[in-house]
Amino acid sequence: MPLYETVLIARNDVSQAQVEALVESISGILGEHGGTIRKREFWGLRTLAYRIKKNRKGHYVLLGIEAPVEAMNEMSRQMGLHDDVLRLLTLRVDEIDETPSPILSRKDDRGDRGSRGGASRSGGRYESGRGGRRHNDSSETRDHNAAAAE
Repeated sequence: MPLYETVLIARNDVSQAQVEALVESISGILGEHGGTIRKREFWGLRTLAYRIKKNRKGHYVLLGIEAPVEAMNEMSRQMGLHDDVLRLLTLRVDEIDETPSPILSRKDDRGDRGSRGGASRSGGRYESGRGGRRHNDSSETRDHNAAAAE
């Protein structure tokens, strides 16, 4: 049976439980035609590169599917009619990779990063020497003004 990878983008105002129910309905459609979902990855709510149907964010789901062509055609047709589905991309692949996708592994690595620049700076903009007033300017200015007045 042919193998496919499908990425599904659902609207941002549906809950995670509704997205999982949507994946279960896909599983039911495929099951009726003799197909199965071998891999499921929920990438979570992510920002879209551009607005799709007035949405700026969407729930991303990656599915690894083993199904006949008729099942994939029916699944694509029904997901195209579904109001909660913004986009659906299906690719035929030679094998389904069981390891986590690069998107999911990159998401896990984000928490390990430290502060920006590597060095810990306690000071802000004024202590770094950029902008702001110098502390000794006021006394120097008074001395200069007093000397100019004489």
